[in-house]
Amino acid sequence: MADKVVMDSDSINRTISRIVNQILERNNGAADVVIVGIRTRGVHIATRIANEIEKLEGIRPEMGTLDITLYRDDLRQKTEWPKVEKTEVPFDLDVKKVILVDDVIFTGRTTRAAIEAIMDFGRPSSIQVVTLIDRGHRELPIQPDYAGLKLNTLSSETVRVHLKETDGKDEVVVVKQ
Repeated sequence: MADKVVMDSDSINRTISRIVNQILERNNGAADVVIVGIRTRGVHIATRIANEIEKLEGIRPEMGTLDITLYRDDLRQKTEWPKVEKTEVPFDLDVKKVILVDDVIFTGRTTRAAIEAIMDFGRPSSIQVVTLIDRGHRELPIQPDYAGLKLNTLSSETVRVHLKETDGKDEVVVVKQ
């Protein structure tokens, strides 16, 4: 069976705009909002969200990046030690509204690891989760606050998010195994 494109560049851009408006509405603007992207594609989506907020609100939220490798719960099962990338949260998180951004939420384990990592940097007033794609199949009781598209997928399928910054084009594809 062929791969299926479920979002193109235009729909990704519209989705990010919709999510930004929801974030601003829920938080009464961008005051005390910081954005943290989960490496790798979550960082690029987070940057797009920050850019859109700046266009609408005239202020750019502070941005950070997280590598959750050392917070993963499956490290003992790995045969090779995974490469750890840089985490940068160069601002105080205390009493901030953290917008945690990833490309796809699946089991909830990455989000759990990211929340744990955030808590090592301070005590935010809230953590709100943004994902471009919610594909279900949760193993932990974690749900996104903002989801671009909810997909009903099979466990055997893979969702691939391609972004201009890393892949040269914007699209979301469901890959059949």
